[in-house]
Amino acid sequence: MSKDKINLSRRNLLKGITAAGAASVMGGFGMSTAWAAPKSVNMGFIYVGPRDDYGYNQSHFEGKSAVAKLDWVKAFDEENVPETIEVVKTMESMINLNGAQVLFPTSFGYFDPFILKTAAKYPQVMFLHCGGLWDASKHPKNVGSYFGYIDEPVYLSGVIAGHMSKTGKLGYIAAIPIPQVLRNINSFTLGARSVNPKITTHVVFTGGWSNPVKEAEAANSMADQGIDVLTCHVDSPKVVVQTAEKRGIMCCGYHTDQSVLAPKGFLTGAEWNWSKVYSDYAEMIKTGKTIPNLVRGGLKEGIVKSSPYGKVVTAKAKVHADKIRKQFMDGSMVVYKGPLKDNTGKIVIPAGKQHTQTDIALESMNWLVEGVIGTTKS
Repeated sequence: MSKDKINLSRRNLLKGITAAGAASVMGGFGMSTAWAAPKSVNMGFIYVGPRDDYGYNQSHFEGKSAVAKLDWVKAFDEENVPETIEVVKTMESMINLNGAQVLFPTSFGYFDPFILKTAAKYPQVMFLHCGGLWDASKHPKNVGSYFGYIDEPVYLSGVIAGHMSKTGKLGYIAAIPIPQVLRNINSFTLGARSVNPKITTHVVFTGGWSNPVKEAEAANSMADQGIDVLTCHVDSPKVVVQTAEKRGIMCCGYHTDQSVLAPKGFLTGAEWNWSKVYSDYAEMIKTGKTIPNLVRGGLKEGIVKSSPYGKVVTAKAKVHADKIRKQFMDGSMVVYKGPLKDNTGKIVIPAGKQHTQTDIALESMNWLVEGVIGTTKS
């Protein structure tokens, strides 16, 4: 039986299986109170794309694979699940057929309405979403959110790009202008401009998390304009990184390590370390600890990391980036501090004010910093 047929069968088998049956399997667990420690931890992972995309989905698959090595964890997953009613079918399948105690539907579009509605139906199951911002005033208590301050290694990528660019023109290919994407674009630009204040970052939004044709067109267009370092925030950086390599320009990766795709021009990249996050969750469940509704962390907490430096990166660039990395680690580095203007000239952070990484205001960012050429409209 093909993988697609297996997935279809999984969803169709839900007919006749009730939510009450699922609740009895779960044994009364919930996020609002400390859990009774189970003998095994059953964890389900759902990806919007393929497990081997060299990007977002692969980063979560690598995390799932790491936690699955624990002999007291049962981890199962499903790939290529669209942000439609199909994800509800997959979640219910994992609950009713696999006895999932906790689900990790990882894609942005899964959250509202699909996770929220399903969580209300299955109050005994935890639904932990990557990136969503849990709100105690309106979201179920068995829903939570986890994310990393990946803009920290993105900032470091910008520092390296600032050192390595000869034209002073950087390119950023992004999916959709949501706050997390804008924060990465801004951090990359601020990192680069800490090296060269005249550097610009040209941004193109493709309108979707996976648009390989538009991503290739944007990368080639940027190369034609004299941009000599490319990076991106899309589900799979593979197309952007490989196009940069073919055009003989440099690149910074995202999500996972793409250095093998661009052995000549790869500089560094910003990576997730979901293996730590998922292992931490599993340990909390195993020991009966209360699961927090919001989990955040950066370089210091080990939730994010940088890819190894490419062979073309200069010693000067490495020293500079490593110095800033230490500041992130000890908490002394503040990226967003005033006075700071957006790219229309408006003051977005006044003099004397700053937003540290944990400031919730940064999670609603809707502007592009000075030096970015582009708009927040996709």
